[in-house]
Amino acid sequence: MTDNTLAACAETAAVPSASAGEAARSHHGWALVVLLVGAILPPLDYFIVNLALPAIRDGLGAQATELQLVVSAYACANAVVQITGGRLGDLYGRKRVFMVGMAGFVVASTLCGLAGSGSVLVAGRILQGLFAAILAPQVLATIRSVFTPHEQVRVMGLYGFVFGLAAVIGQLGGGALISLHPFGLGWRAIFLVNLPIGILALIGSWRFIPESRPPRGQRIDLPGTLLLSLFLLMLVYPLTRGREAGWPLWMVACLIGALPMLGLLLRVEWRQLLAGNDPLLDVRLFRNPVVALGLALAFLFYTMSAFFLTYGIYLQGGLHWSPLASGLAILPFGLGFLSSPLLMPRLVHRFGGYRVLTLGYVLLASGLAAAAALAGAGEPGVGFYVGLAAIGMGQGLVLPSVVRIVLAEVEPARAGVASGMVTATLQIGAAVGAATLGGVFFSTLGAHPEVVDYVHAFRTTMFALVAVLAVCVVLSTALGPLHRRLHAGA
Repeated sequence: MTDNTLAACAETAAVPSASAGEAARSHHGWALVVLLVGAILPPLDYFIVNLALPAIRDGLGAQATELQLVVSAYACANAVVQITGGRLGDLYGRKRVFMVGMAGFVVASTLCGLAGSGSVLVAGRILQGLFAAILAPQVLATIRSVFTPHEQVRVMGLYGFVFGLAAVIGQLGGGALISLHPFGLGWRAIFLVNLPIGILALIGSWRFIPESRPPRGQRIDLPGTLLLSLFLLMLVYPLTRGREAGWPLWMVACLIGALPMLGLLLRVEWRQLLAGNDPLLDVRLFRNPVVALGLALAFLFYTMSAFFLTYGIYLQGGLHWSPLASGLAILPFGLGFLSSPLLMPRLVHRFGGYRVLTLGYVLLASGLAAAAALAGAGEPGVGFYVGLAAIGMGQGLVLPSVVRIVLAEVEPARAGVASGMVTATLQIGAAVGAATLGGVFFSTLGAHPEVVDYVHAFRTTMFALVAVLAVCVVLSTALGPLHRRLHAGA
């Protein structure tokens, strides 16, 4: 994003009161810490479970279907409620809804940690996903509404860093907690660790985060909420559960029916606009080509979930690494992420936000291509880990860039629903990536795989992902010209 763009955003960004602005300026540092905790917890609890599934199976005697739902039910609930969660912040205040989401997330984590059966754990995971979807959009909306445009470059760099770092901490922390067995808690520790963190975040949010909300009264759009939830449920649930369930006919029917459901949703929301009401989805946003293309790029970007899904299976199933060793193997990715917030402000200042986005996609594609080419049946070499570092750096540049570009096109009063749209798009992209590219991996792997089959499946999937990201490189170059044409003479 250029300095001119940021200056234009400054003219529209506003906090609702002078006291809120003073609070934000006085406590920006602590407010940012609390917001980043709210940003990292939802994705962290998606990734941290992956390496703990064998321990959960042994500890609870959970069935295979329940183990699959431990991951997919969380992802599905999270995706379905994201946009509604953002809208709630616009209506009732982002700080207030942030605290509700954080409190509910802590309670749900406690339920998961104390679960005595697989069914109770799945119920807890659904609640976790729901409250995570209420919590997460408030982070972006508060950043958009409270921090100055100059601050947003740095803050969004940190947001992208912690969001992606969740994958690293999830892999590494999950493996460590299972291997170290702290306080005799075993797998339960991956959920109960949220309690002290969440309680501190609640205290911090009450003390340091300023409230922000649109000045005029609005009401919840019940028809839009219902139709959107049905659309996302019909889309995301089959994508997250279809492969494990063997794609039964009713799931295929849900996927096919999702498209007309989307058409009905857009029609109802357009009528709400014409009637002068406040729709859940302001369909006028999609008329902005920068917003539409930015959301498409966010969707394609988060098909990256296939990398995290297949990388751990390749290491543990193919190379027979332990959960802890597999978690440590993600560290080069994390080191790449560590460089992202340091580089982001300088890169944006020198090249502009749009070119930094393209650079991020180039690094992602190059790193994945290198890792795929150098993956083998033996110990990975230095080049493989350099590729992982490039993936981490690329992801750390892409995520905050695409989010910042989309939100800069939206007035602060709609920042909550726009944030929910971005995060929901990311979640849907993750589900599609896991279903499609994950399907490529498992179909290539076969029924009785040997080490060479794991290598071949990993390479095939990663090269398919490289092709997706190459498309993103090309599309991202169009964002800058689109923005300039859209705002010419403004």
